[in-house]
Amino acid sequence: MHNSVKNLLNIENQVKSSLSNLKNSILPKIIAVSKTFNMEEILPLIEHGHIDFGENKVQEAINKWTEIKKKRPNLQLHMIGKLQTNKVKFAVKLFDYIHSVDNEKLAKKIYEEQLKIKKKIKIFIQVNIGEENQKSGIGMDKITNLINFCKTLDLEVVGLMCIPPANQESSEYFKQMNEVNKNFNFPELSMGMSSDFLQAAQQNATFLRIGSSIFGLRS
Repeated sequence: MHNSVKNLLNIENQVKSSLSNLKNSILPKIIAVSKTFNMEEILPLIEHGHIDFGENKVQEAINKWTEIKKKRPNLQLHMIGKLQTNKVKFAVKLFDYIHSVDNEKLAKKIYEEQLKIKKKIKIFIQVNIGEENQKSGIGMDKITNLINFCKTLDLEVVGLMCIPPANQESSEYFKQMNEVNKNFNFPELSMGMSSDFLQAAQQNATFLRIGSSIFGLRS
């Protein structure tokens, strides 16, 4: 068994056991964040039957995923990085989910490109939960306005996404995010990475974005 598959199974078991005492908990899906890893390293997971993968650069994703997605249409590709408006038309063609919508200009561009190719993408609103200047994401006070704008465009917003501040305890941020997500009655919640996925799972994350704990350290 390939290391990445062993690592994935180990993570799945950790998540299951951490949720075993919680009532009504949902088992989150794991997005294997494959950025910077080549298809040779990703294929063992695909062969194992894993379907959710994450990339953060559009061009890299096009090079890696275009052919295999034609052969395996069940694969779900998640754009988890910052998306520039000039790359939206390529992203809309390839990706199934975009986790990083944080402004009206980007939302409008996604709407326009979807219309052209008659495809609907699932969208997460990225929230700057720690109000950090250097990070992407919309401020907590502006979430409602952006969601309402997306609704006017008939975009399929499925949930919120966040990356808590580094070197801080993530649990409180995840708890806050969970509450806000519930207020909007969204079905999905994208949060938790290699360092804090168990805390995220315990706060109802439905997608965990895990890279290095599956594939190993990036070179």
